[in-house]
Amino acid sequence: MSDHKAIAVIGAGSWGTALAIQFARLGHGVRLWGHDPEHLQAIKTSGFNQTYLPDIKLPQGIITEKSLAKAVANVSHILIVIPSKAFREFLKKLKYVVNPGTKIFWASKGFEIETGKFLHQIVEEELPGLEYGVISGPTFAREVALGLPAALTCAGNNQQSTAEFASLLHGERFRCYTSDDVIGVEVGGALKNVLAIAVGVADGLGFGANSRSALMTRGMSEVMRFGETLGAKRETLMGLAGLGDLILTCTDNQSRNRRFGLAIGKGSTAAEAETEIGQTVEGLRAAEAIYLMAQKHQLDLPIMEQVYQVLYQNKPALEAVSSLEQRPQSAEL
Repeated sequence: MSDHKAIAVIGAGSWGTALAIQFARLGHGVRLWGHDPEHLQAIKTSGFNQTYLPDIKLPQGIITEKSLAKAVANVSHILIVIPSKAFREFLKKLKYVVNPGTKIFWASKGFEIETGKFLHQIVEEELPGLEYGVISGPTFAREVALGLPAALTCAGNNQQSTAEFASLLHGERFRCYTSDDVIGVEVGGALKNVLAIAVGVADGLGFGANSRSALMTRGMSEVMRFGETLGAKRETLMGLAGLGDLILTCTDNQSRNRRFGLAIGKGSTAAEAETEIGQTVEGLRAAEAIYLMAQKHQLDLPIMEQVYQVLYQNKPALEAVSSLEQRPQSAEL
């Protein structure tokens, strides 16, 4: 593909690499940038991302680029795939090198803990006037990289640019649906990580399938309550970016958040569990942001609150379970 239509993927972890592979698989030129030049050089030399997807050969069309300015020069789209905690600081660097008219999308999930702001609000503050969007859904990086069937949702602030970006990803067993509900997609992507921790803890404690199902179902009620309060559409939360991602993340051990919860349920501290996983656990940070936002909006989110207390107030996992079990009887809806 000609240079001016290349796509810059920011983040050379497992998910960023998988999405770069999907773009390249469909014939798009891709520039892959990450914060670690040595890691990028290793990818360039070997043709593999040995750290995150060691057995998957990168297709032609992916060029690793150590310079951020060169990575984003004259591209049509930038896809940001970095931890949410680094999102604003990255945008502060990006605004000095991005070309006017470049469209910004992201696959990052979470909130800014200090402010409780959504990622799209940070984009509007740091890169005002740009067309933007978010992608999210029930997708594990390895399966996408392998070309196994998958689907997700792309939501943005401009219908045409959202459809255009979705079309760049859509194809080869990969379906990309469009939406105008940016908040709904962001809420679904962030809250399911916290619920996956809760389910992991329960499974780590050996509580079985009944508890897992109850936590997922009641947790989904909390997602709906939180999302609708903040402006999300109910149908979005019941779709791929909400319920679909929740099912995936809570039930499969490819999920870092679930594995993190499993480790805590078996006795590890949060720090020990994250070190063991070796990658960012977005639910750990999201739990704090969600708790603070729930307090601000006076929302009753009992599962989210107990996860927060376990992670940030050193509450024993069994005690957190007891707190949920001892809540007064009430109507389901």
